[in-house]
Amino acid sequence: MLDLAQDLKELIAVTATPDEVDTVLRQGLDCLRRVVPYDLATVFLLDEGGLRVHMARGPLANEDVRQRRVTLDEFPSLRDVLETRRARAVLEAEHAHGDGDLFDGVLDLPHGHSCMVVPLCAGDRCHGLLALDRNRCEPYDEATVAVAEAYGAILALAYHNARQRLALAQLNAQGLEQTRRLEQRWLGEPLNVLRDSVAPCMRRVVTQATQVAATDTPVLILGETGTGKERLSRAIHAWSARAAAPFVALNAAAIPEGLVESELFGHVKGAFTGALRDRPGAFQAANGGTLLLDEIGDLPLDLQTKLLRVLQERQVQPVGGERVVPVDVRVIAATHVDLEGAIEAGRFRRDLYYRLAVFPLALPPLRERLEDLPQLCEALLTEQAQRTGRSGLRVGASALTAMRAYAWPGNLRELANALERAAILCKGSEIGPEHLTLAGGPAPGGPADDPALTLAEVQRRHIRRVLERTGGKIAGEGGAARLLGLKPTTLRSRMQKLGVARTRDA
Repeated sequence: MLDLAQDLKELIAVTATPDEVDTVLRQGLDCLRRVVPYDLATVFLLDEGGLRVHMARGPLANEDVRQRRVTLDEFPSLRDVLETRRARAVLEAEHAHGDGDLFDGVLDLPHGHSCMVVPLCAGDRCHGLLALDRNRCEPYDEATVAVAEAYGAILALAYHNARQRLALAQLNAQGLEQTRRLEQRWLGEPLNVLRDSVAPCMRRVVTQATQVAATDTPVLILGETGTGKERLSRAIHAWSARAAAPFVALNAAAIPEGLVESELFGHVKGAFTGALRDRPGAFQAANGGTLLLDEIGDLPLDLQTKLLRVLQERQVQPVGGERVVPVDVRVIAATHVDLEGAIEAGRFRRDLYYRLAVFPLALPPLRERLEDLPQLCEALLTEQAQRTGRSGLRVGASALTAMRAYAWPGNLRELANALERAAILCKGSEIGPEHLTLAGGPAPGGPADDPALTLAEVQRRHIRRVLERTGGKIAGEGGAARLLGLKPTTLRSRMQKLGVARTRDA
């Protein structure tokens, strides 16, 4: 009995493994032989009104057996086995006067040999049947038939589950390939821009990003709003060994506080009002891949504690669930918030910060990498072409000059918006300064200016416009330095160099 229990345990274990279908059947038949002796075990699968051999095991298995196909009209007793879902031993009289033997003309088995047929049914579906044969002229007893019937049910379930896993894996592979193709279209050019950046500050970041991408080390990306933190996160994922697995982004600031835990860890049916079914969270969706936790600085304190536990234990517990689910996820966190200041203010856990900030990357604002404007403009216009219907557009030299003189407080997001507006307004193939609208008005170098102006003159005029807007105020909230994204000392130095008079210095 102990051996039987162990064999059943092993066969049940087969149903829980992600092996391929044939491996499941082969292991199942090998387990079966230890409690139900056979010289030939043959799995027949239903196929267009008949049964065809899918697998044969045992010393009598040969190529002729593996090519065997029969119809249910030839063997009505097999139809009865499938309909009743009951195993039965085939007696000598049935061999002589009934349907005959399944392997007549294929194997030279003695009349009255041990023979049994077992249905392979799981749930509401019958997949086929299992035929067991021995050279011995001794029928299988009732106890052995009962054991074989139980094995048949378990083997059918194993086969059913394996086929479902295979179908899901194929669908998942198709989905991942489709996602990869879409991301290639969406991210291909920005990835090249990251690699080909000529700005020294950005080249340092890209070098560090490619180095950390080869590891599973957590990354913390810091930077102003709109600097492209998600794009850099996707690039790290694309450069990593997890590139073929999912990339999932979750913005903590964009989700109502009461739903953040469910979005992160998932929930079970009935966990709260509106939870009509089990739903995996971001960690489960990103299993095997990368999870971007954007705006991590806005995560509520109680969830910071739960997130820390997940990062430490590498398992999640869905809301309302009792069991934990293991996860294998590479975490990238991003924020524009000063996390060290948030720690001092009691808004962010210090231990979570140390867990996330193993490898911090400071993403520079656009105003510090203006050397990359030509590549960025080309990539963004290509990305927007399908939406705007304007392909082949380029940014002219005078427009680039005007753009270099602007502070870009909204960074890449503002640049993308400015280019999309310009693409709509532009009638030709080249975007000029007259098509750009920045900070609520025409950009420097627009129709009010001479397009042949030097860069120094464009900067001089732009600084004067900003000073006029602030009433001459340079430092502090609402000052020109803040609007231009510069330190007050840097702005004063540039004004002195450009010959811009100080009307007020506050």
